[in-house]
Amino acid sequence: MTRVRNELVLEKWKDGESAASHNGALHTDGTSLFSYNLKIGHRADSGTTIVGNFTSSFGAFASQTTSCHVGKARAIADHTMHPVVFSNSEFKNNED
Repeated sequence: MTRVRNELVLEKWKDGESAASHNGALHTDGTSLFSYNLKIGHRADSGTTIVGNFTSSFGAFASQTTSCHVGKARAIADHTMHPVVFSNSEFKNNED
């Protein structure tokens, strides 16, 4: 897996490619996007990207770093979901 800057991990996720940040905290297999071991994003077969809003404002705070990852992912994703909806979605079990 390619080790790159966080911004490039997100670009790779949008393109359906695998990548990980230098420390592996933000990583993708091209479909699922993870912050540590928490799935925060999903890329559909159509290429549509969806991020779960795992931040304190939605009552789903995991860590400051995860909140930063979510914020950056939200900026490029096609859709953002409430974390409860995201966690209960049909793609919730696509794990690392």
